Amino acid sequence: MFELFTILKDVILPVFILMALGYILHKKFHLDISTLAKLNIYFLVPGFIFVKLYNTQISWNLFSDIFLFFCLYVFMLFLISIVVGKMMGLDKGEKTAFSNSVMFYNSANYGVPVNDLVFKSDPFAMSIQVIVLTLQNIFLFSYGIFSLQSVSKGKLKAALGYFKMPVLYAMLAGILLNIFHVPIPSFIWVPSNYISDALISLALVTLGAQVAALKFKFGLLSVYMSLVIRLLVGPVIALAIIFIFKMDGMFAQALLISSAMPTAVNSAVIAQEYKNHPEFASQVVVLSTIVSAFTVSMIIYLARIIF
Repeated sequence: MFELFTILKDVILPVFILMALGYILHKKFHLDISTLAKLNIYFLVPGFIFVKLYNTQISWNLFSDIFLFFCLYVFMLFLISIVVGKMMGLDKGEKTAFSNSVMFYNSANYGVPVNDLVFKSDPFAMSIQVIVLTLQNIFLFSYGIFSLQSVSKGKLKAALGYFKMPVLYAMLAGILLNIFHVPIPSFIWVPSNYISDALISLALVTLGAQVAALKFKFGLLSVYMSLVIRLLVGPVIALAIIFIFKMDGMFAQALLISSAMPTAVNSAVIAQEYKNHPEFASQVVVLSTIVSAFTVSMIIYLARIIF
């Protein structure tokens, strides 16, 4: 019990303090959420991914193992969400919003700080988280947008929107320059590190501001079912995959903890953008973020015991 309290105090509380500051700042000054989101998506996250991937010892085995885990994990969540959605009698648009709330989790502005605090800035653990958040971003801005568009308009071109996102090119640049050992001049590397270092604090402040701006109400069964699957069933699925493929050590810990993150704020952002049940998406983001303070603490504790 003491160790669980320590995790809550040393890992989760710092995350929520920065989120609370973002929440307060937005309530007082009405921050421009769109500008903050753009700073994260187009500036901080690409810079962070580029620096971390360039600095990390990347192996094909590491990437392939994470990719396999990610695909199986998301696929299982998708199947479960479809079954539960049918059982609740949701229509097509509601099923899509429900599935997205379960599959898209906050691996960036929540997952990165948690990983950084849990593993004390260990580069190997962070490389795992960086690959996970990169895959999540690719998935969110391709399938996520496509699924929402297809509900009402069926515009397949929406899936190509991800190729306009700098995250993909930051990932490719970081990996390729790393693999071929290309030296980066200091006038590029120094500002790149400044950008990377700014991600965690500004991302959490942005998350707090986004939560403050969301409108929600309680009482929807689908919201509570989403919370159960995202925060409880998700880690169980992740643990099963880890055991089946005999993963262990820090690698297994990082994957398990990353699987426990709350619903991604960007899932609510794109739901609002494409007018597909934004109220539901907002409620899930707010409640899953709050409840995750306790569930993520438990998963961190279990990860340390099991692995």
